[in-house]
Amino acid sequence: MRIKIILLTTLLAAASAVWSAASDAPAPAKTQTPSTAAGVSQQDAAAMRVEGEKRFYANCGRCHAAPHKFPPRMMATIVRHMRVRATITDEDMRLVLFYMSE
Repeated sequence: MRIKIILLTTLLAAASAVWSAASDAPAPAKTQTPSTAAGVSQQDAAAMRVEGEKRFYANCGRCHAAPHKFPPRMMATIVRHMRVRATITDEDMRLVLFYMSE
């Protein structure tokens, strides 16, 4: 159990370091949010974000505080790894990922 905690802490620390390095880089001129890239309306995106937040606190909030926002690719990796440990459904994973990457 102690090794798992150390590995998770190391993973989160590495992700945080990558995030801080990425946030120092200049933003691209034209960006798309995941909701516009996926063709989701703003109203649907807001509902998905709220539902994702609820599912984050129901599934992930038992052990984790909400971290800073990470790039979508990094967050997808983290959520995919934690999905197995937390035994959450594909729908929960999709909504939590949407919430965390917005």
